[in-house]
Amino acid sequence: MFFENFTQNIGNYLAVFFTSMIPIGELRASIPLGLGVLKIDIYSTVILSIIGNFIPAAVIIYALEPISKFLMKRFKIMDRFFTWLFNRTRRKYYKKFEKYSGFALMTFVGIPLPITGAWTGSVIAFVFGFPQKRALLDVFLGVLMAAAIVTTIFKTIGYVRFIMG
Repeated sequence: MFFENFTQNIGNYLAVFFTSMIPIGELRASIPLGLGVLKIDIYSTVILSIIGNFIPAAVIIYALEPISKFLMKRFKIMDRFFTWLFNRTRRKYYKKFEKYSGFALMTFVGIPLPITGAWTGSVIAFVFGFPQKRALLDVFLGVLMAAAIVTTIFKTIGYVRFIMG
């Protein structure tokens, strides 16, 4: 279905894809946009949303460390800031995340509430020093969880409106 309608719907597909990349909305915005407003099929909407939401997360996971190291070497104030941030965060919160770190990160990304999601989860993984491959996996699993939850909620609300309306 995706390829059959690709040329006709390229603008709609790109709208869903890029909406899922926006930090605040992420999947919570792109899936309702695709399914409800643009009337794109469920498979295309969910796949485009997952891919679009995961790309910025992967960039964040791989880019923040070299950027922070560069800034720490070049600017004393940035060195102080990042040293303070890492030490404070890891000292204060690490024991809570130590035992369930991967599960906690996946759940944080996967529960579609304000301020949770792939962007914030990727920054958390960086601050807590998660290994990059593990962070990618946990964030990806969280994105899949969020996509399932948002799609289910949207389809349920849609069906309720259909039955009630």
